[in-house]
Amino acid sequence: MNQEKKHTLLSRMAYGAADIYGGGAFVVISTFYTVFLTKAMGMPAAMAGTIPLIGKVWDAVTDPVMGNICDRTRSKFGAKRFYILVGSLLSALTFVLMWITAPFASMGSKYAFYVLMYMLFSTGFTIVMVPYNGLLPDMIDDYTERSRYSSVRMMFSTFGAILAGLIPTVLIRDNTDPAPYLIVALIFGVIFTVTILWTFFGTWEKQKEPVRVPLKDSFVQSFTVYKSKAFKMFIAIFLLGQGAADFVTGLAVYYVDDVLNAYGGGNFTILMGVLLIAQFAGTILFGQIMQRTTKTTPILIGFPIRIAATLAMLLFSHEGANFIIILVLSFIVGLGMAASSTSIYAILSDMADVDELITGISRPGTCSGMATFIRKIATGLSSAVIGLMLGMIGYDEVAASSGLRQAASVQSGIAYIYIFVPVLLMLLTILVARKFPMQQKEFEIIKKEIARRRGEDTSVTTDEEKKVCENVTGFAFEKLWNRDNAVRL
Repeated sequence: MNQEKKHTLLSRMAYGAADIYGGGAFVVISTFYTVFLTKAMGMPAAMAGTIPLIGKVWDAVTDPVMGNICDRTRSKFGAKRFYILVGSLLSALTFVLMWITAPFASMGSKYAFYVLMYMLFSTGFTIVMVPYNGLLPDMIDDYTERSRYSSVRMMFSTFGAILAGLIPTVLIRDNTDPAPYLIVALIFGVIFTVTILWTFFGTWEKQKEPVRVPLKDSFVQSFTVYKSKAFKMFIAIFLLGQGAADFVTGLAVYYVDDVLNAYGGGNFTILMGVLLIAQFAGTILFGQIMQRTTKTTPILIGFPIRIAATLAMLLFSHEGANFIIILVLSFIVGLGMAASSTSIYAILSDMADVDELITGISRPGTCSGMATFIRKIATGLSSAVIGLMLGMIGYDEVAASSGLRQAASVQSGIAYIYIFVPVLLMLLTILVARKFPMQQKEFEIIKKEIARRRGEDTSVTTDEEKKVCENVTGFAFEKLWNRDNAVRL
């Protein structure tokens, strides 16, 4: 099958399908896992919030190693597709294990059990998502075509988030009962397996020589990707932008249940539906905008609008507030959330090219591994901070597990966290996005310089092109294309 024939809507859908797992798994976790631990398992909020963070410490080991393994592997399927296949069942199984009722009476034993389960899930996620995030650069070279594939991927990611937001709210009527959480996990285990396999069978991967770096050097090699100026700024956008989304999904149950006192009667299901459908619509809208402008434009347009809607919620964050207005504001928030994810994953596909110009080595798996690691760090930090903040404002887990209302001061505290923390993170994201050094013009110069270094282009680099390469990479021009940049911190 030739390259042009592959660039169809069906091939884009096949590529995007696996991100139903990438987008859906973390929505379920960030929205319901702390709730499951506090309300169903009776675990203190501050303790429950540290579990995802401990999992992220484990990711500091697994993600760099997985990225290195991926770049070092040769397979007839392509190294990345091979690990996507391996991880299809493993990822689903480890997700289900997180929601099993711990067979222990003591809180310490329960805590250790769920730490272990989270670590297993995190390993399964790494096996799929590190290769997946590095797949697009080995499928397609064209800047605009990558944007199209990334846009479709974000549509699937958002669809996964919609499923992850709605299915649990329909099935979990009593959030103090552990049984429906496991049912939800089993349903998603099947969904994740099917969609990951769809990506495996519907994509392709260019064969190339594996990177010959000893596995023992994988940690050093992985962290050298942070030498890139563009990658460091991308990571800042990733952490801040997705952190702003994680605080919304992570506190949504508490906001609706404890602040608005509106969890029952299907209100939470409706709110999550509005929020997630808005994200789906926003993905389509901002995907089109991005293809006609730049990869940071969605953030620069979407976040100011989302900030205004978020601040407006201050007027309606109390019991008895007009729920229709809450839904309207949530729809605008959802549109803004789509802006960051649309930009982030489109930018990620270009980071391996910048890294190759710096190091002379094509290692998209390593770049993907470190980006996946940072994504999970953001989720872990937001879960830990949410747990700590709930503890600081006096959240009563005993009252929560008994179905009782929180104190008025706690209700106000939840509202302030839900509103002001995402606003701060969004403002910081806008500042970084405005200074991001690479758009299509710069990308084309980077690709052309890589072709020169490979001996595929005989043209001479102009002074303007040298300045672009230096600004994007953060390296002096004469120090580019040096393997030492990949192995020395």
